[in-house]
Amino acid sequence: MRFIRPLLSATGLVAALALTATACGPSEDAAADKPAATTSAEGKDSGGDISADLADTLKKHGVDLDKWKSGDWKNWDKDQWLHEAKDFVNPVIDGLWKPDRMKTAKDPAKTMSAGDLSGDQGVSDPEPAPVTAEREKTPYHDYAAPVGKVFFDSPEGSMVCSGTVVKDPKNPGRSNLVWTAGHCVHAGAKGGWYRNIVFVPAYNDQGKDATSLKNAQPREIAPYGAYWADWASTSGEWLADGGPTGGEGAPYDYAVLHVKPEQGTKSLEETVGNALPVDFDAPQVTQISAMGAWGYPAAPPYDGLIMHKCVDRPGRLSLSPATPTMYRIGCTMTGGSSGGGWFSETSDGKLALVSNTSIGPVTAGWLAGPHLGEGAQQIFTMMSDKFGAR
Repeated sequence: MRFIRPLLSATGLVAALALTATACGPSEDAAADKPAATTSAEGKDSGGDISADLADTLKKHGVDLDKWKSGDWKNWDKDQWLHEAKDFVNPVIDGLWKPDRMKTAKDPAKTMSAGDLSGDQGVSDPEPAPVTAEREKTPYHDYAAPVGKVFFDSPEGSMVCSGTVVKDPKNPGRSNLVWTAGHCVHAGAKGGWYRNIVFVPAYNDQGKDATSLKNAQPREIAPYGAYWADWASTSGEWLADGGPTGGEGAPYDYAVLHVKPEQGTKSLEETVGNALPVDFDAPQVTQISAMGAWGYPAAPPYDGLIMHKCVDRPGRLSLSPATPTMYRIGCTMTGGSSGGGWFSETSDGKLALVSNTSIGPVTAGWLAGPHLGEGAQQIFTMMSDKFGAR
């Protein structure tokens, strides 16, 4: 029988995530902030002036901001779909992500398949026994404040992933960085950057079902509002090799977003009351007694409305001898949980993000996530440095 981590380890891991230190509840967090200006063709974006990077990119690609907001963003022609790392654009479209649009966003199910699993099976541990995903306690802002949902538009329609607020070394206590999966922001080798990317922390904070949310107020769906990505970075390996089922890019399937509020000026970390550090030097799998994955599974039997978690002793998964070995845990979460953070205790007993959900089998039962090493740290440091003076 496979050895399972002691229950005490799982309990400690779950408890550690609840270090919210929330300064204010969802009903009051942004109300006192002065609403920012809305976007106009003159270059104003909600949250202030659009960045020089965005303005230059829009101009370079002949994008008319007003036309983009009026529907030009729906043009997914190959020559209009920006692919390169330097070409990310995500102008705020005020009010686009209304509650009903969020509720109907689909999971990126095709990226949750490991059907193309191949390569050196010798360095993979036996497939783990399924661990039934457990509903997170409510309100989410008291038990998993850094966790939320990532919404975006793709050629297939509105999509959803999960994400985590992480600490920013250059902005202590005021982070606007969100960790998620590469396939939640970019289509990989045969596509480009997704559009209208937003992060909604503590989505459906009270964990209500679809019937209860039928006539819900916006605050019940998005208690802290929506945070738009004004920059995103993912690995070069994902850009070059990422595919519909992960492919050779899966071990590099991670991304960092820098976000800003659609309304107000308060930082994301100040708003939700917590952020987690990222550990780029996690110990070997054999030295980790428990690793937990959090997210919003949206593929059946789940509907994407409820936050879930799984805690298990991790194993190893190798897709190819030429790529890094991934973490794997037993978990019944499905598509929609992609991008959700994986947490473990560091050597000093503190909780840190060590991976994110990348792939899983079509039949569910386990999840795999990348090991965050030097390449991931370079992307993270670049994002922190880029916005360090803001």
